[in-house]
Amino acid sequence: MRGEAWVARLGSLTSASAMTQSRQPASSRRDLVFFVLAGVFITHALLGELLGGKLFEAWGWVMSIGVIPWPVVFVTTDLVNEYYGPKAVRRLTLLAIGLIVYTFGLLYLCMLVPAAGISPVDDASFNRVFGQSMWIIVGSIVAFALSQLLDAGVFVFLRKRTRGKLLWLRAVGSTVVSQFIDTFVINGIAFGLPGKISSSEVVELSVTNYGYKFLVALATLPLIYFGHGLMDRYFAGDPEAKPEPDAG
Repeated sequence: MRGEAWVARLGSLTSASAMTQSRQPASSRRDLVFFVLAGVFITHALLGELLGGKLFEAWGWVMSIGVIPWPVVFVTTDLVNEYYGPKAVRRLTLLAIGLIVYTFGLLYLCMLVPAAGISPVDDASFNRVFGQSMWIIVGSIVAFALSQLLDAGVFVFLRKRTRGKLLWLRAVGSTVVSQFIDTFVINGIAFGLPGKISSSEVVELSVTNYGYKFLVALATLPLIYFGHGLMDRYFAGDPEAKPEPDAG
């Protein structure tokens, strides 16, 4: 009887171990997709901050070059929200903000270190590129935090109202609402509060930039559907791996 009990216990342990191993691939698959999305999100958010000092003109609009990487942030935000929920977006946003603050702090320390005489980049050039004013940094971080959190909330609201249908509506709707706040907040703090431009000029600049972002929100729809299709196909082989987005 004792031998049979040990055999039974060994069998139960083996079965439990097998079940644990069968769950690991599903968890690993979920984690892998999230890590990839998080890496793409943070990379493009940092690029948008670092590149923002350069201005360019397109179709009569003067804009920051930082608008080029930001559409990828919109797309990854919607995909994380769709598959992992608003809590994941909030955590990712806080992580990105922390890394942005760390990056600017490190750049400030680097600007304090004098360049060598043989350096191809002198202090003036380095500081001109990376030494953004404090108001721009503060405005950018505040606008980024508000817009990302608002984007997550609007996205979930529209998903509930449409019962998970009309992906295009929640993708475009959340971006359009959040970027309205983002545009006016960053321009108001970065240029309006320090008196660099007048209130009317802040409004004019914000309307122009927001018009561009609205067009970008429409233009990124194919990318969102493409990413959505890729993730659905990736999780189709293992339904247990597909993440269940939290409620908020």
